[in-house]
Amino acid sequence: MAGHSQFKNIMYRKGAQDAKRARIFAKLGRELTVAARAGPDPDMNPRLRAAIAAARDANMPKDNMARAISRAGGGDEGDYEEIRYEGYGPGGVAVVVETMTDNRNRTAAEIRAAFSKFGGNLAETGAVAFNFEHVGLIVYPAAAGSEEEVFEAALDAGADNVDSDSESHEITCAADSFNAVREALEPALGSPERSGLAWIPRATIAIGEDQASTLLKLIDMLEDSDDVQTVFSNFEIPDEVLARLSA
Repeated sequence: MAGHSQFKNIMYRKGAQDAKRARIFAKLGRELTVAARAGPDPDMNPRLRAAIAAARDANMPKDNMARAISRAGGGDEGDYEEIRYEGYGPGGVAVVVETMTDNRNRTAAEIRAAFSKFGGNLAETGAVAFNFEHVGLIVYPAAAGSEEEVFEAALDAGADNVDSDSESHEITCAADSFNAVREALEPALGSPERSGLAWIPRATIAIGEDQASTLLKLIDMLEDSDDVQTVFSNFEIPDEVLARLSA
C-alpha cells in the first residue's frame, strides 16, 4: 500500500487557499446545497455526507453549513450543473477543472481565457482524464499516528494505498468507497486534515522553474473563478524550485 506521493506538488498551495476563506466557504456551500437536493438526510445521501465532511475539514461554521443545506429546498439557488473541463498547460501538463455553474457559456469563456492567457489550451472531454485516477483522498497530519499505525488503520478501513512522510499520511481509496473508508478511519485516527474526491495523476511531468511559474499562475486564475470547484494537474516541481516559488 506504500508508494511515492504524486499529490504534494498539486496541493502545496493549500495555505494560500485557506487565506481565501470566504471564497472557499462559498464553494463548499454551493456543493452542500446541490448535494442536499438529493435528500437532506446525510445518512441516506452519500454525496451530502461527503460535502459535510469536506466543510468540517475546512472549519466551515455549522450555521453556514445549515443555511447552505436548507437552501436546497428554497428555490433561491440557481440551476447549477456540474461540468468538467480538461486541457493542457505550459510544458504539456494535463489539467482537470471541475466546475459548478448556472451559466455554462460564462464558465466556458472564463476557463478558455485562463488557458489561453498562460499558453495552454482546452481539450475534448476525456482527452486528459485518462492520465488520472478518480479516487477518494483522506489526509492526516503526521501526528495522527506512526506510519505503521496509519497503515494498519487504513488496511482495516478498506483503503487502497497509504503514502506517509514527515508531514502527513495520504490515504487513497476507490471513489465509491470514500465515505465508508473515511468513517471507518475516524475511530482510530480522528478527523482528517482534509478529504474528498480527487483526480490523482498516474504519472507526473517534471517542469522547470519558468514553466512552473506560468502554470501556477494558470491554476491560480482558474481557482479564483467563482464557478471552479477544484483543479488538478500532473506536474512535478523539484523541492528547491517549489521553495523559491512559494517564498
